[in-house]
Amino acid sequence: MTSSIYQQALGAGFSRLQPELQEYFSLHEDSRVYGTGHGTFDVAGSPAPLVRPFFALAAKENSFFPEYENNVDFTVRNWAHRDPFGRPSLTARRDLSFSKVSRVFEDTTSWADGRLVDYLGAHRRMATALTCEVTGSGRMRMVSSATRLFAGLRLPLPDAVGAQAYMEQWWDNDEHRFRIKTNVLHRQLGPVLVYAGWFTYELTEYDGGLPPDVAPARWELRT
Repeated sequence: MTSSIYQQALGAGFSRLQPELQEYFSLHEDSRVYGTGHGTFDVAGSPAPLVRPFFALAAKENSFFPEYENNVDFTVRNWAHRDPFGRPSLTARRDLSFSKVSRVFEDTTSWADGRLVDYLGAHRRMATALTCEVTGSGRMRMVSSATRLFAGLRLPLPDAVGAQAYMEQWWDNDEHRFRIKTNVLHRQLGPVLVYAGWFTYELTEYDGGLPPDVAPARWELRT
């Protein structure tokens, strides 16, 4: 039986996730379904004015975004597939509707050498190590760290320059929808990117694989 990359990462702990989260994180290359979520972030963007010029450049790569607003509508779509190097992967595309501009945030998470590696941006030139755990209440918690840039060379970023991302997702039994909160924290600057809100989610059948129109402009093998 084929397992999702998150089932492989969590092992037996996967069964401790809330049932709704188990379904969400169970997509694998043989599922022949993709997921679509629609929702609203109560807050989304960069609360740190100092880094917004850098995020404005990153926005051209479909990675980060410099805006900082409340009540931002968004859509997320998830496809499970094999990347061109044969690694089990999940590609996600998030479309965010800010008041004056729309932004795209795309990434591919791959199961590589017994661990999760998350590649960000249209050209996948940034990668982070992704670890996940199940909380006592059955929520999914992820931590993204050890940032690397691929600009010809593989360039690990020192802690003083890089940042760590903390994500938590859960099913709200009262509202019957998912909730998510993410904080990207820099050691010196504090929160540099946040988004938190709710979304509904549905699965749609299709013939499998990653559609060409959502494939990245470039793939990266290095970890």
